[in-house]
Amino acid sequence: MFAEKTQSVPALERGLSILESVGKSKCGLTLTQLSSQLDLPKSSVHCLLLTFERHGYLYRDERTGRYRLGLRLCDLASAALGGRALRDQASPYLRQLRENTQLTCHMAVLEQDEVVLIEKFEPLGSRVNTWVGKRLEIHCTALGKCLAAYLSGEEVEKLVRRRGMFRHNDNTIASVKRLKEELERVRRQGYSIDDEEEEIGMRCIGVPILDEVGGVLAAISVSGTSSQISGASVNSLVAELKSKAEGIGRASSLSASA
Repeated sequence: MFAEKTQSVPALERGLSILESVGKSKCGLTLTQLSSQLDLPKSSVHCLLLTFERHGYLYRDERTGRYRLGLRLCDLASAALGGRALRDQASPYLRQLRENTQLTCHMAVLEQDEVVLIEKFEPLGSRVNTWVGKRLEIHCTALGKCLAAYLSGEEVEKLVRRRGMFRHNDNTIASVKRLKEELERVRRQGYSIDDEEEEIGMRCIGVPILDEVGGVLAAISVSGTSSQISGASVNSLVAELKSKAEGIGRASSLSASA
């Protein structure tokens, strides 16, 4: 109760908004763009940017004036992920998955109502724009659908209220009703597909990693272009993913009982 009544620190909230905005941008953002996007005075944004830059959390491209995430954030991300036993157990399976499919492989968990990437293995020449620590949407990503499929209807609605359902293109699921129908299909089939729902030309297939009692621990996926993941390859990719997910689940159970 006390924590709910305690006010947040406005300056810190503004600073976090800056980091999140820069993190979501593909090419970085300028001072003017950040000020406009966040509806904040340039002077305030400039002070925060300068502070982050001095401490290594952001860096400024002198040529374009755009700010990008700094390596200091990588240190924090590594520290946060370092204690994840599941990530370590999954790594050899994901490496093998990458070798067998020649596709980009991801693993994600649901953390505080957000889908978070905790591992990535990619082949040479991959064009999948993701990174460890990236937050994903539940309604238009294979990993998000896998994790949300094992939530109650009320929990799904809560996630949608918190994260929204941004419509990337005509393939994107844009209603809670349709999302719930899709999640039921995922539970029934044991896998999910992002069929160019987030990005035209890109597909992704995901499967859940389940514990001994059928609870979802995480989800893994393969991502590639629509030519790499086509109707002819879906069944074999699903089988490969399910095999690796079962192996990771067994490794996790053995570790827990040791």
